[in-house]
Amino acid sequence: MDMIRDLASMKAAVIFTKSSCCMCHSIKVLFYEHGASPAVHELDQEADGREMEYALQRLGCNPSVPAVFIGGKYIGSAKDVISMHVDGSLKEKLIEARAIWF
Repeated sequence: MDMIRDLASMKAAVIFTKSSCCMCHSIKVLFYEHGASPAVHELDQEADGREMEYALQRLGCNPSVPAVFIGGKYIGSAKDVISMHVDGSLKEKLIEARAIWF
């Protein structure tokens, strides 16, 4: 779990994904459209991806991907991020974490 916490705090926005997950792709595109450049960790392409997925589950990430962290804090899964986008709070969080500037 320490590895996840370390990776999650290395950049203002971090997304743990799988390359075959369509919702993961949608969340990455949403971040790019906001002007953010998140660190993306594709669990199915990382040597220790399976361990990382188990650690995400132990941290309460359900489903395990996409798992989105902003400012080092777990924000949620695709459903949570899309809800935040709709109500405008996603952009605010990205600005607060300095993932985007306006």
